[in-house]
Amino acid sequence: MKPRILTGDRPTDSQFHLGSYVGTLKNRLALQDTHETFIMLADLHALTTHAKDAKEIKNNIKGLMRNYLAIGLDPERVTFFVQSHIPALPQLALMLGMITSVSVLERQPALKEKIDQGNSLTYGLLGYPVLMAADILGPRANVVPVGKDQKAHVEFARDIAQKFNAMFGETLTIPEPLIGEGGTLVGIDGKQKMSKSLGNAIYLLEDAKSVRQKVMRMYTDPTRIHPTDPGHIEGNPVFTYHDLFNDNKEEVADLKKRYEQGTVSDVEVKEKLADALNAFLIPIAEGYERIAHKKDLVHDILAAGDKKAAVIFQDTLDAVKAAMGF
Repeated sequence: MKPRILTGDRPTDSQFHLGSYVGTLKNRLALQDTHETFIMLADLHALTTHAKDAKEIKNNIKGLMRNYLAIGLDPERVTFFVQSHIPALPQLALMLGMITSVSVLERQPALKEKIDQGNSLTYGLLGYPVLMAADILGPRANVVPVGKDQKAHVEFARDIAQKFNAMFGETLTIPEPLIGEGGTLVGIDGKQKMSKSLGNAIYLLEDAKSVRQKVMRMYTDPTRIHPTDPGHIEGNPVFTYHDLFNDNKEEVADLKKRYEQGTVSDVEVKEKLADALNAFLIPIAEGYERIAHKKDLVHDILAAGDKKAAVIFQDTLDAVKAAMGF
C-alpha cells in the first residue's frame, strides 16, 4: 500500500508562478506516482486572512484546479477536494481544539507573521493550526510535503495527535513532514524569493511577450559592466533559471563557460532563457485553455474527490469520538 500524503493551497487567488512550481508543484508531480495523494483546496483557511474576498474563492478554486490539471496532476492518481465540503472536518477540528491550550497557539511563528502583515487576531486566525491539524489528521496522512518554513505546522499536528493518543489511546496517525528538494526561487529582481506581493514573479499562464520582457529586466551580475567582462555564475538568477527550466544542458554549459570568459552578452543569455521559459510555459497555458473549455470537468473531479475524502474524514471523526467515549 502506498503511503498517503495530504497537501494543498489556499485559494486566495487563482494563479501560480514559477516559484510555486519549483517549491511545491514539481514535487507533487513526482509524488503522485509514489504516494496516495490528496490535494485540498483550503477555502476555510483562506477566510483567516481574506474574509472580505470570500465571494472570489469559488472562482479561485476553479482557476487553481485548472492549473493543477494543466501542469500534469492527474485526477486518476490524485484526490482533489474542497475543505469546506467535508462535513466531518470542522467537527474534528473542534474536538482537537478542546485539548489545545491558547498559550500554545499564541506561540505559533506564523501567527506573529500574519499579524505583522496587518491581519486582525480573529478566532479563526488564532485557531488556524488546529484546523490545519484536522486537515492532516482527518485523512490519516502518513506524510505531508512542506517547505522548511511550513514544517512547524506539521510538528503541531504531530503534537496534537500524540497528545490525543496519550489521553485516549492509539487513534490518530502520526504524520511525518516531507521537505521538498525544490527550495525557494529568487524573484526576477534577484533580491527576494519570488512572490506575487513583491511584483517579482513570472506566472505559469504569463504570455510569451510578457515573459520575454520580464526576463530582459532580470537582475544579473552587478559587477559586470561590459559584455567582455568576465561574469559570475554563482548567485546569478538568470543562470539559476537556466538550470531549472532550460532542457538544453549543452547550451546552458556553453553559456556559463562564455559568461565566465566574457565572450557572451547578458542579452544573449537572457534571450535564450526567455526561449526556454516560453517552451516550458506555453504548453501549460494551452492545456489550461483546453481544460477551461470543458465546462463540467473541474466540478466533476471535485465532486468525486469530495465524496471520497468525506468518507475518510468521517471514519476518523467516528474513531476520535469513540475513543473519547461519545
